[in-house]
Amino acid sequence: MSLFAIGDLHLSFSANKPMDVFGPRWENYVERIRAGFQALTAEDVCVICGDVSWGMTLDEALEDFRFIDALPGRKIVLKGNHDYWWTSAAKMTAFFEKNGITTISILHNNAYPYGENAAICGTKGWFFEESRGTEHDRKLIAREALRLEASLKAAGDKDKYVFLHYPPKYGGYLCKEILSLLRQYEVKVCCSGHLHADSLRLAFNGEYEGTRFLCVSGDGISFRPCKIL
Repeated sequence: MSLFAIGDLHLSFSANKPMDVFGPRWENYVERIRAGFQALTAEDVCVICGDVSWGMTLDEALEDFRFIDALPGRKIVLKGNHDYWWTSAAKMTAFFEKNGITTISILHNNAYPYGENAAICGTKGWFFEESRGTEHDRKLIAREALRLEASLKAAGDKDKYVFLHYPPKYGGYLCKEILSLLRQYEVKVCCSGHLHADSLRLAFNGEYEGTRFLCVSGDGISFRPCKIL
């Protein structure tokens, strides 16, 4: 059993919003996603770090979920800034069960054990592009920090691997609220997505304050899930 991560699939089987209009990185991206997942077995786990589907509702995103469900491995999905279909964990889980989707789970205020000694944690996070320093922004980052801490606490004493949508370290930007939690809970690895095109040049990949950071945006890793463990 291996642990993988990828972000920003931006599927649109029903929403008719193909990403290949954004240049060569996205050409034939659906088939490249399918090919990239062939490295996984049924026993492997892949965390999808948000921006899964352009569907505006669960029903509109159903064909995208069916595509993901048919890929090898178990998939754990967290929310991205374009996942407008996202609702409560209970409603999403019930929707998957109703439609026979068996390999997708939701990461939201919870954690999943991985093997005997590790745990998968995460939340959407927050990002300076969205922040304008208002009281509303402060509430949003505080909310995301609370969600991440709930996930980290749910992991107990296991080694913690965190998956976010927004990168907490990017260029000269540091999200102190998220980074302090990674440090406090001695997180081993933090994966995130969100970045595309020219912004990928400023993605931070490396170790910072004891945590290894990886950018796993789909177009940045040629749509091949990145092996974490």
